Amino acid sequence: MLDTTNSWELFGFDVRRIGKHWSSAWTQFLWGHDSPVRSHLDETVLVHAEGRDSAYYHGNRRVSDPVRAHCEAVLLPESAVLSKTLRLPLAAESDLDAVMTLEVGAHSPFPIDDTAFGWALLGHGEATLQVQLVLVSLSATMGYLGQAYDCHDPRTYEVWAEADGAFIVIRGFGEAQRHALYRRRLLRVGGLMAYCAVAALLMFGLASITKYFELQRYQEMAARVEARSVTAAELRADLAMGNETVTAVNTYVDDHPNPHLELARLTRLLGDDAFVEQFSMSGRSIRLRGQASDAAEVMSKLTEEPAYTEVTAPQAITKLGNSGKERFVLTIQLAENAS
Repeated sequence: MLDTTNSWELFGFDVRRIGKHWSSAWTQFLWGHDSPVRSHLDETVLVHAEGRDSAYYHGNRRVSDPVRAHCEAVLLPESAVLSKTLRLPLAAESDLDAVMTLEVGAHSPFPIDDTAFGWALLGHGEATLQVQLVLVSLSATMGYLGQAYDCHDPRTYEVWAEADGAFIVIRGFGEAQRHALYRRRLLRVGGLMAYCAVAALLMFGLASITKYFELQRYQEMAARVEARSVTAAELRADLAMGNETVTAVNTYVDDHPNPHLELARLTRLLGDDAFVEQFSMSGRSIRLRGQASDAAEVMSKLTEEPAYTEVTAPQAITKLGNSGKERFVLTIQLAENAS
């Protein structure tokens, strides 16, 4: 059954605090003690400590070959620092500044006006946060700076404290300069990233526009080629139809030779002593009736003609009285290449 007591809760999470959680997450990512961004972009700090040689630190790590440091810090001795490790619920992560202010007000042994503090989020547990809190007395700290470093301006040096192996910056001293330099570097890097992102988007957009016009050109070319292919297909179909027609005509011509050519051939073969009374032709078959002085010789000449594959006499040769002529009836079969 749904819980309707708080309409702003979703799965036990107050949606009204999304903005604050979002802001807290970005703050820890950019400004936190273990920020991966700050470890690369933060300013190198020259740290002075009583009884130790001065050392350079960058991103809370000591460096042996630093660049020129624009910021300096003083590491307070342990006797001047009160430290406390706090275990807080995860829900307090978005309000750590307020929680730390309340914690300082409730547990500082110094007057509020004489209290300076710093804190760092050192880790996340399954249900708790580990926060290291340090407290110092402003008057005692300024007295130490004046005595040890002849410094009477709180903005000259950053003030650091070491607690549980971690360096923690005490707020209210010279850390503003380093924060300003880091903020400026963040803006430059962010601007450069934004510029690169815009340039990449412009390049991508230009490439997309170029590809779009190229696609349009290819589509127009495809349309023209398709139109030409349709025309070519029509011409190819017409050509195929013409070839079929030519083939049909050639087949018809081969199956039905020209009778005028065969009459001319017969005129050449028969000579002057024979004449044709009747000539009929059906395809490659010729029926011939005529008279000649020697019908057998006529049949022999026609048989020897290469254009004729077969010459037969369906009727016997008969003599025509005392005229000296003989009547013949012949059937001739033309060869395929006779024409």
